[in-house]
Amino acid sequence: MSTETFDPNQTVSMTDAARKFFASKLQVQSEGSLVRLSTKESGCTGYAYVLDIVESAQDGDAVMDFEGVKLAIDDKSLTLLKGTEIDLVREGINQVVKFNNPNVVAECGCGESFSVN
Repeated sequence: MSTETFDPNQTVSMTDAARKFFASKLQVQSEGSLVRLSTKESGCTGYAYVLDIVESAQDGDAVMDFEGVKLAIDDKSLTLLKGTEIDLVREGINQVVKFNNPNVVAECGCGESFSVN
């Protein structure tokens, strides 16, 4: 398996709240597991974010380390995710992973899909 490192112009960041959330999720997984972020064509506006806990990165994935939380990003999604901040926010009694993506130009009404230029 080969992995790539991020070009500084294609970086994704993660808030401390999100890092702590993912760290707690990874603690109950097998050693070496990581979070994988990708996108898929979906919904009424074009794309949807996909988060998975996986055993290892896939070929071509870019891998970042956030104080022990490893994040693999699908190479096909890098352009769509350039500059994205991953955050964890509280909405009422729920916690939600939010993607603050500067490339998004439209989102569907339910917030499940997005489009970019």
